Amino acid sequence: MSKVEDFLTPEEEQEIVAAIRTAEKNTSGEIRVHLEKHTSIAAFDRAMEVFHLLKMDQTELKNGVLIYVAVKDKTFVICGDKGINDLVSNNFWDSTRDVMATHFKEGRFKQGLIDGVLRAGEQLQKYFPYQDGDVNELSNEISKG
Repeated sequence: MSKVEDFLTPEEEQEIVAAIRTAEKNTSGEIRVHLEKHTSIAAFDRAMEVFHLLKMDQTELKNGVLIYVAVKDKTFVICGDKGINDLVSNNFWDSTRDVMATHFKEGRFKQGLIDGVLRAGEQLQKYFPYQDGDVNELSNEISKG
């Protein structure tokens, strides 16, 4: 499976988008999932580029979280913006990464992404609970590169 289009079915993609909506209901944080075939640079560096390209660094509270997946490279990165990273411990995303990795190793990519999204939402809710008037600042759709 080396093509982004083959990574998830359209139905699976919609289930992940629904998980993003659910995760964002209780937080002002923003969660995005980005898929691409391959990165020619370090996955973390590419994830940070994508973070910027998707304007995730422009949210009001700096509380965006990106789940970046390079399909062919079989690698993924979870990265958060300054607002969330300034508040959490250094190993904050490790447990989420570990849950996702377990699913991915068993070929359950959709479930790994859904669990990652929902866990990110739970963590965001702790530090950035939903406030009256919060607006969805970023698209919930899965982006592809």
